Amino acid sequence: MKKVLITGKTSYIGRSFKTYVEANYPSELQVDSISVRGNAWREYDFSGYDAVLHVAGKAHADVSNVSEAVKREYYAVNKDLAVAVAEKYKSERSGFSQFIYLSSIIVYGQKVKRITAETPTAPENFYGDSKVQAELALRPLSSQAFQVLLIRPPMIYGPDSKGNFPILVKLAKKSAVFPKVANQRSMLFVDNLNEFIKQLIIKQQTTNIYFPQNLEYVNTTELVREIRRFQNKNIILLPGFSGFIHLLMRKSNKLGVYASKAFGSLVYEKQLSTMDKIKINDYQVLDFERSIRGSI
Repeated sequence: MKKVLITGKTSYIGRSFKTYVEANYPSELQVDSISVRGNAWREYDFSGYDAVLHVAGKAHADVSNVSEAVKREYYAVNKDLAVAVAEKYKSERSGFSQFIYLSSIIVYGQKVKRITAETPTAPENFYGDSKVQAELALRPLSSQAFQVLLIRPPMIYGPDSKGNFPILVKLAKKSAVFPKVANQRSMLFVDNLNEFIKQLIIKQQTTNIYFPQNLEYVNTTELVREIRRFQNKNIILLPGFSGFIHLLMRKSNKLGVYASKAFGSLVYEKQLSTMDKIKINDYQVLDFERSIRGSI
């Protein structure tokens, strides 16, 4: 049995992963979790763990018009804390070990539509840059015995998830009229992510950047229609709004950011999501329809 330590006890991903493993793989993985707020975690013994899943972080919210102090806090939590945890783990652990860092698709910014292996990172704000700087600081710690795995998931959703997905669900439940758009988004159901992380550990994947996603790309209009269908509600889809929406997306203000997140295209090429011993089909616990039904 492999032992996994989650650093970030109250995080949505950390709690979901622990619950998922205990329900499905209790004989393969033992999962413990600790808080890394304050300094008490520095006294915890990391030496007995085969993997550390670092999910502690300051999630993005409204990144406009914030103070320099708030920006520094993002770097302190998303970068400096991650490096401190990794260095402690490396200094205490002997033998093969994995440090798994949860980064984000946000490192590519919002201007790119299709991400390939050659697409450079281009963060548009301090939140995205804090993730990039963390990745850059963590990778040099890698060695033959100490593997650093960086995960850049797209939008994660699931029961009681936070972020943009529940906002879209709330909008879909209230609005019987919605614009018809032809975008594509990569998304990731939380248990598909949990299965992916489990396989990273069991199959002893090594230092690399990983891009898990659902098998299906998602169209925003179809997503809203599915949500309303599950609620036994009809919807009227309005064509002809593409020009207006694209005009909004070009705005650099808060409205433009929201429009880009809701109606813009942002996908990983599917081949990015198959790496080494893990194929994209290997971690699809639920298909899109069932995962949406279970998330609303």
